[in-house]
This record gives sequence, structure tokens and C-alpha cells, in this order.
Amino acid sequence: MKKKKSKKLKILKGLGILIIIGLFVFWLLNIRVKNIYVTGNNILTDQDIIELAGIQNYPKLFSVSIHKMKNQIKMNQVIDEVNIKKSLFGRIDINVLEYNMLLKDETDNMVYLSNGKKITPDETILGIPSLINVVDQDILEKFLKKLDTIDKDILSKISEIKYTPNDYDKDLFLFYMNDGNCVYITTTRLSNINKYENVLVSLNGQKGILYLDSGNHFEIFQ
Repeated sequence: MKKKKSKKLKILKGLGILIIIGLFVFWLLNIRVKNIYVTGNNILTDQDIIELAGIQNYPKLFSVSIHKMKNQIKMNQVIDEVNIKKSLFGRIDINVLEYNMLLKDETDNMVYLSNGKKITPDETILGIPSLINVVDQDILEKFLKKLDTIDKDILSKISEIKYTPNDYDKDLFLFYMNDGNCVYITTTRLSNINKYENVLVSLNGQKGILYLDSGNHFEIFQ
């Protein structure tokens, strides 16, 4: 009799464990997305990224895969990299790295990104210069690659950019700075614009044209 009772207890315990496991699995499969946190975005809105991921309706957590969400988000030309984490408590963290906005093309009101693509901005974009005339595509592509390497603080100090080629330099540009100064510079010497703040100190508040295309001399406005 004792052996029979012992077997029954083992069976009941086994069934109890299976029921608990079954309930846990059922709960796990039915957890819904409760919280979505988006970071790293400046161009796209949080809602844009949530919709790209396909989780705007807060679906069941395990009905969407991280791999699928990543691929869907990266289909947008603004996105460079994506990292996603999911937790058992229904939380999804999405961190994105967007391509940099480099300049606005005034000829068509579109914005160039650091990957060479152009986008139509949803609103006024601040902190990037405007390209005010047409540039040959090959020259522009090289210029954009160099522009992406300069300090973002310096980029924000440039108001307008004009393409001004001559017989000696086919990649010569004129920068109109927010402070009233102008800078001539070529694509090959574009990194020199990072020294602009240091140059300002030596100008003692005078306004003029800084020639960084050949040499580093300054011509005061008359």
C-alpha cells in the first residue's frame, strides 16, 4: 500500500510540475509588448522607428524577432546601425545610429546625408549649412565624404556653402560663416576648417575672408 501511495504521489508531483511548466510557457507566449524605448534618433521620430519595427500595435513579445525588427528599421535610408534588446517584462529597447545630416541643397530643398543619400526634411533642419548652387556630382561626393569628418561644432558655424571653381582649383568652395566671416577652402584641405576657432582668436574681432585653400592668410573686409 505504501508503495502504491508513493507512486501516486510521484505521479501527482510530476503532473503538478508539468502543469506549472505549461502555465509558465502559456504566460511566456502571451506576454505583450508593454514599453518601447527608442534612443539615438535625431532625424526620425520615436514613432517612425516603432512603425518601421512593426510593433506600433504592441504585439505579443515573442511574435516579433529582433532580427526581423532590425532588418525592417535598416530599410530606411537614414539608419546606419540598429541594436535591439527584449526583456521578459514586455520591454523593448531600440538604439539606432543615424547617418549624419551634412548640408541642405537649396536647389531642391533636400538634405544630404553622410551616406550620400538625399532626404526631404519633415521640418526646418538647424545646425547644417546650405549649399546654394549646383555642384558636379563627382566633386560633390568627394566633398561630402570630407565634410563628414569635420567637427560637428564647426559644421554648425557654417551658414552657406558656394561652389567657386577656378582655373587652378576645380574643388574650391566658399564658406559663409555665421559670424560674418568667409572662408575659401578646397576639398583636399577641408580638415583645416577644424582650426577655425583658433584662427578667430588671432583676428581680434575683425571680419574678412580667410584663405585656407592655399596658405592661411586673412583679408580684412574694406
